[in-house]
Parts: sequence; structure tokens; C-alpha cells
Amino acid sequence: LFFSIDIIKLWFYLRIIYVNFLRSIVAIAGEDYAVIASDTRLSAGFSIYTREQSKLYKLSQKTVLGCAGCWCDILTFTRFLEARLKMYENEHHKQMSTTAVAQLISTMLYYKRFFPYYVSNVLAGIDADGRGCVYSYDPIGHCERVQYRTGGSSSALLQPLLDNQIGFKNMQDVTPLPIVKERAIAIIKDVFISAAERDIYTGDGIVMNIITKDGVVEERFPLRKD
Repeated sequence: LFFSIDIIKLWFYLRIIYVNFLRSIVAIAGEDYAVIASDTRLSAGFSIYTREQSKLYKLSQKTVLGCAGCWCDILTFTRFLEARLKMYENEHHKQMSTTAVAQLISTMLYYKRFFPYYVSNVLAGIDADGRGCVYSYDPIGHCERVQYRTGGSSSALLQPLLDNQIGFKNMQDVTPLPIVKERAIAIIKDVFISAAERDIYTGDGIVMNIITKDGVVEERFPLRKD
């Protein structure tokens, strides 16, 4: 019995390690758009498995999910999520709204709270009022709507930069202004370039999905490959 418990603990510790070693996610929401991006490096430890792996999953014409964490858990979670979305579309003859997808993800994660997915999810999209929105999650389903969020191995590096450039945290005599789409894209490029200089698990390229009322547009940009 004690041997079995030790094996289970070891398995949990190994999965926790892998959570922080795979991929980085950044999302920013504006008045009528949302931008979400990830790097394309898939690695564990000092091993790079591929340099061309996107971590973004297009769930509808107005919703994109970014996943960081244990790769096997990401594949399992997104497969179940896409199945639930397909069931909803077949039953209601329409795609699920971004707000409804955000609640569904929270419910799915909470359902597995005693044996959680080691996944850090960031959801970006357009809500029913046409405004951009970003939802962040912890592994057991706690959900928060925010203007911007990072996730993954370089989250500790990127979040303070977004707090400064977008949130204007602890800055005096500064009037926060709406972030236009072009500036959001430029900020995302800058933060990923910064992360690639300091985080060995981030690099190779950026996959960026720009979400508006007209749909999702994908853009790619190179990063350093060493």
C-alpha cells in the first residue's frame, strides 16, 4: 500500500514539473477585438520535441483557447472540449458563445478537481456585446474575466510587463487609455521577444490569433531558435 502511494506521489510530482516546462500563452482584450498568442516550441527539460507546434485551439469563429501545461493532458482536455462543443452545435444548431464556453471549461475542470488536468487555460474571444474578453483559469476551474493574462513557463516574466504596459499598475499621473489592436499586437511581439531571451522553454516562433466580429485571423512571427 505504501509503495503504491509513493508511486502515485512521484507521478504527480513529475506532471507538476512538466506543467511549467511546456509553452507560453499571452492574451489581450480590447473594445472590439481579442488577441491571443503562443510560442511554437514544444519542449520538456532540455529536449525540444518540435519547433512548429501551436498551442492555440480555435473553438468557434469568435473563441480561441490557449493551453499551457502537460502535453498529454492538453490533448485529452481539448478533445473532450471539442466533443462537447460539437454536441451543443448539433443540438442547438448554432455555435456556443464565448461566455458559455468559458463556463463550460470551468465546469469541466471542476468536475476533475480530485484528479485535475495539469493545464493552464487562457480563453480569448468576443462576447455577446461585441467586446473582447479574456478568461483565465486555475487547474480546478476557478475562472476570472480579465483584460490581459499570461500563462505557461514564462508567465512570471510576461505578466509584470503587461501590468506595466497595459494595466499601468502603481503608476502615478497616468491616465489609462484603450489599447488599440495594433498596439496590442506590438506588445505581444515585444513580450515574447523578451521571454525568448530569458526562458529556454520559449522560442522558435509566435502563433497569433486575432479575433474580431468578422472571425479569426492567424499570423505567425519568428523568434530566436537557440
